Amino acid sequence: MIILSTENLKKTYGKGETEVKALNDVTLEVEQGEFVSIVGTSGSGKSTLLHMLGGLDRPTSGTVKVEGKDIFSLKDEELTIFRRRKIGFIFQNYNLVPSLNVYENIVLPVQLDGREPDKKYIDLIIETLGLSEKLENLSNNLSGGQQQRVAIARALASKPAIILADEPTGNLDSKTSQDVMGLLKVTSTKFSQTIVMITHNEEIAQLADRIVRIEDGKIVEKA
Repeated sequence: MIILSTENLKKTYGKGETEVKALNDVTLEVEQGEFVSIVGTSGSGKSTLLHMLGGLDRPTSGTVKVEGKDIFSLKDEELTIFRRRKIGFIFQNYNLVPSLNVYENIVLPVQLDGREPDKKYIDLIIETLGLSEKLENLSNNLSGGQQQRVAIARALASKPAIILADEPTGNLDSKTSQDVMGLLKVTSTKFSQTIVMITHNEEIAQLADRIVRIEDGKIVEKA
């Protein structure tokens, strides 16, 4: 089943001589449960694409569908709610709330949506990610690798349709990067979670099920 698709997606900044085509006619499909890497150098358009996929920015033209829903047909407020329920984000700098402990950070998106966390499911995520001993810790007292594991748990907690990971190993050393990637792969399989990750790191990208290459705002390969 296709869980995420884009059609003729374009994003242009500026006009006339200063016009920059950050995305130029991108069409892409991602299957339920697939783990896809989008690889490109700095300025290739991969971050712009991720922002479009997550509904963080609106395209100049084209569509993004999540579970068949054209997300840009939604008004801003509706899009915010849709994003909170259907899209999990993992960022390079973790984006944890420093004043909350690990458990509170993990369940935060679910509570913001006014829902009760599925305790059994969240306990399973915590166990899978090896965070059981750290639940009372404030995020500031954790290593980078541990913080990223909390961020992965938080993204999974709301059972999103897709998780978007923006350079999730960007701030980690190579051993920790491999560990975090291994955990992303395990969670993708175990929870049949669809993950789209952007990275400039070829080695990291190889761990996904499929690699999509982007250059100058265009997809050049869908291996």
